[in-house]
Amino acid sequence: MDIELGIQNVARPVNFSTDDSADKVSQVIAQAVETGTTIDLTDDKGRRIIVPAKALGYAIIGSETQHAVGFGAL
Repeated sequence: MDIELGIQNVARPVNFSTDDSADKVSQVIAQAVETGTTIDLTDDKGRRIIVPAKALGYAIIGSETQHAVGFGAL
């Protein structure tokens, strides 16, 4: 699952992939925003991404992306 978090007053978004479902990620973000705590997610490499909910500008929760690369003879 690909995630993009836009942080207020930061030029570049935080992009990462996670093994969690879209529903779980959405639930974690919604709960953190509602309670004013931190968004605490783990990427697919085991790293923790912790963002204060008050600093969140937006979140894009995408589906798993699959890239196909083909090499063909002409």
